Amino acid sequence: MTEANSDSKINQETDDQSAAPAKKKNGVGRIVFLLITAVCFYYLYTRLNGAAAREGLGLADYMAQVFAAVNWVPWLGLMVCYSLFYFAIDTLVVTKALNWFISDIKYKDIAPVRASAYIISIFNEQIGKGAMALYLNKRHQIPSWEVGSVMIFIMFCEVFYLLVWATIGYSVGGDALPSEFGLIPYIASGAALFLVLWIAYFRGLILPSNGFRDRRIFHAFRQAKPGHYLGFFLLRSPALIAAIVVYTIALNLFGVDVSIMTLLPLLPVIFFAAAAPTPMRAGAITFWVFLFPENEGQLAAFGFVQHNFFILFNAAIGLLFWRKAQRDLFGS
Repeated sequence: MTEANSDSKINQETDDQSAAPAKKKNGVGRIVFLLITAVCFYYLYTRLNGAAAREGLGLADYMAQVFAAVNWVPWLGLMVCYSLFYFAIDTLVVTKALNWFISDIKYKDIAPVRASAYIISIFNEQIGKGAMALYLNKRHQIPSWEVGSVMIFIMFCEVFYLLVWATIGYSVGGDALPSEFGLIPYIASGAALFLVLWIAYFRGLILPSNGFRDRRIFHAFRQAKPGHYLGFFLLRSPALIAAIVVYTIALNLFGVDVSIMTLLPLLPVIFFAAAAPTPMRAGAITFWVFLFPENEGQLAAFGFVQHNFFILFNAAIGLLFWRKAQRDLFGS
């Protein structure tokens, strides 16, 4: 038996042994998120029903009144422009990360698959990233595990990028925030220490004889230098800066008077909530209502429409590229 065959057999045995625990863990995770979703919807119902009662209206009539007051035409134009800008930045980030750690792939070659992955991401973000790995494997003969490593690097950096912006926002307007936001500096300090140790470990400066870092899925982290983490932050940040401006204008179109400085510390935290796989982005909607309790109806409507339109319009962008992605993947 060759060494390659031996490794394949060991990997197969490991996969078989871990399959059942993985399925059990996924089942528990789904139950947890369903419970979180139920709590979010119950909280939203009680807050909105209370707001409607104070206006002497039924819940349906109250929400219809809220939606009728929105200035929809400028909101739609604003969101279309923002979604297109986000797609451009998102594609740039993926392209640069692939260029850093794998191969020199052109932006125009990544755009169709990145857009098409938005369609699948409506249902499951991870499957969308898996589709990208399949495409790049077929189109550019890049091993799927290398693409997977880059996708994990991007997701890892996304957490720290949002945390940095939350910290910047807290340093600017922390006095006006709920007391719970006082944890941000402590969380940021702990995360900064963790990141330093993380980079040092994968650069071989800590525990140099430890073999855990040598696993294939950590390919990108072994290659990454501090400049790559900083580069990710700088490349991704225009999307968040644009989001703060866009969301401020959009909230005013929904009848909520807020400023850019008000949203600066809040939006990164809300984006954390939006990343949770809850139906219709219930976690993000709940955060909006919690943070602006005096405008329950407007914020519930805003959170629902804003986050879900963004997802669906990104999928619409994907449809424009779908045929090209199919031709590249399967031929004409």
